[in-house]
Amino acid sequence: MEAKLRADCVFCRIIDGKESAQVLYENEHVISILDVNPVNFGHALVIPKKHYENFLLLPEEEYSSLLKAVKVVAEAVINGIEPKPEGFNILSNNGFVAGQRIFHVHFHIIPRYLSDGLKFKPIVKRYAKGEIERYADLIRQKINEPKTQIT
Repeated sequence: MEAKLRADCVFCRIIDGKESAQVLYENEHVISILDVNPVNFGHALVIPKKHYENFLLLPEEEYSSLLKAVKVVAEAVINGIEPKPEGFNILSNNGFVAGQRIFHVHFHIIPRYLSDGLKFKPIVKRYAKGEIERYADLIRQKINEPKTQIT
């Protein structure tokens, strides 16, 4: 099963050296490459070397190395490319409806410019009376629910 996942995943093929990419950073746990379909030039991806379909499947022991790599690459993008970005976005799309098209967890680092035309303008909703408390309670319930340990 793992072999099939890796064969079908473009990120796994890049990690395995079976497909080329512009590698920006790499260590034992993580690889970073330039996105071939950038929002702005310098748009980078940070990808764990082990295959996990989405962020919720990423084991806790992977968090630290992944987030450290995101910071290293974001600093290099912001301080390394010209024209110098005026800001940046860090995004992770999880699930098709959220825009995920490659089902291997990854983070986008997108350099931003005032004039780039990219707008994140969601249509915000308003909670009806009592709804914000209800949603908060539902979420807190899951956060505080005992987790089953697999031994």
